Amino acid sequence: MAHHQIASFKIENKDVEYVKPSKPTPSTTLSLSTIDNRPEFLPLSQVIRVYQSQNNNTTKKIYYSKNDPAIVIKEALSKALVYYYPLAGKLVKHHSNNNGKVTINCNEDGVPFVEAIANCDLSSLNYLDLSDIGIAKNFVYDPPFHQDENGNQLIYPMVVKVTKFQCGGFTLGLGEPHTIADGVGSIKIFQAIAEFATGKSEPSVKPVWERERLNGSITKTPLLSPMDGASAAGSPYLPSKTLVHECFKVGSESIKRLKLNLAKEIVDNNVPITNEELSFTNFESLAAYVWRARTRALKLNYDGKTMLKFAVGIRRHIDPPLPEGYYGNTIVDADVVMPVKEVNERPLSQVVKVIREFKKVAFTKEFIKNSIDTLETRVEEFDFDGNGSCMALAEWKHLGFLRNMDFGWKEPVNVIPAPCNMFGEVSICIFFPPCDMDTSMSGGVKIYVSLPIDAMPKFREEMKALAITIS
Repeated sequence: MAHHQIASFKIENKDVEYVKPSKPTPSTTLSLSTIDNRPEFLPLSQVIRVYQSQNNNTTKKIYYSKNDPAIVIKEALSKALVYYYPLAGKLVKHHSNNNGKVTINCNEDGVPFVEAIANCDLSSLNYLDLSDIGIAKNFVYDPPFHQDENGNQLIYPMVVKVTKFQCGGFTLGLGEPHTIADGVGSIKIFQAIAEFATGKSEPSVKPVWERERLNGSITKTPLLSPMDGASAAGSPYLPSKTLVHECFKVGSESIKRLKLNLAKEIVDNNVPITNEELSFTNFESLAAYVWRARTRALKLNYDGKTMLKFAVGIRRHIDPPLPEGYYGNTIVDADVVMPVKEVNERPLSQVVKVIREFKKVAFTKEFIKNSIDTLETRVEEFDFDGNGSCMALAEWKHLGFLRNMDFGWKEPVNVIPAPCNMFGEVSICIFFPPCDMDTSMSGGVKIYVSLPIDAMPKFREEMKALAITIS
């Protein structure tokens, strides 16, 4: 066993186990869709769910098999893998053939599973509702790099870590490459595990592979970004060897006030408007505000362009419809590009309008098809991640991460990303639901950002102007 000491607590990690399907499963190689095969989807994404003790007794908790979360989840996972058997295999990234695409080798190797014990109560860590999200990496398993004899990279489709605390609560760290599933697909997987953990004999929704349904074709007219290396803005703070991660809490009243101010801007301009134009979503409003705050914090040059990149779900717009059990990626990118000068100086309501209009375009069948064909064509484009011009926004607030994960200990009270594999780039920004233990944040959102250390003070200043409380 290995011991790790962080600040005032220790974690004892048991040896890695490999959870296999409880029954024999097919031995085969499966292909992935064009969307699944995006290279940036391959790194492991980790999410931690925090479960409060159901025992009011605060003395040291003794776990028995029927109430030990590690045992319960391990057994449930084994049963779920009978249906989701590809997760017990290995993703194979082919480097010399197959156009560099990824396949999945279904071989029942098993899901890496780590059980750990912390020497403290969850309350002493504030249920991981902390501004220092770097602490989260202690509650996930980060597997070592693997290659086969041909030099192809091998990646686990899923990894699990359960950390038990002295109070009887625990954390569940679940990791998977985005290659396997998008947010909606991940919920289907984890919901199946939860159903087995609570006594169900089979998942309520049977998984369906059918990744070929979302394969594109090589096109001579791919969608090209309106921003390239020459027009992309730059930051005096980049490149930087020191990136810092921080969580900002936005209360529901701050969101309401922001939306009211946006509506007032439009009315004050005396422009004919419809009720729809005054009905801003939380996502549109916050996305515009954070985009502008980040642009100012990085001091992007005014004569350059900046991009807001976010995913739009296309499942409802695919014809014929996908089966309910399809758990692959059903998202395409919406890339909103504006001059830095306009993002900084135009009324924020106009920035929101640009975001909204692009969302409408992204839902059209023509855009969806062109997006998938462009991915299949693998057009070489400038990498915007390192220069600060692009903000890649992920909204996980409404994906059911809190509602649908009851393993018999009720729903989790908090859910957070683990930064070890998710915050290595300055472009990343994530909207997350607030911790249930903080009642003042009901209806609010947590915003995770990664910025150069010299840019973070200005970003804090911009966010405080929205009456945001930093945790």
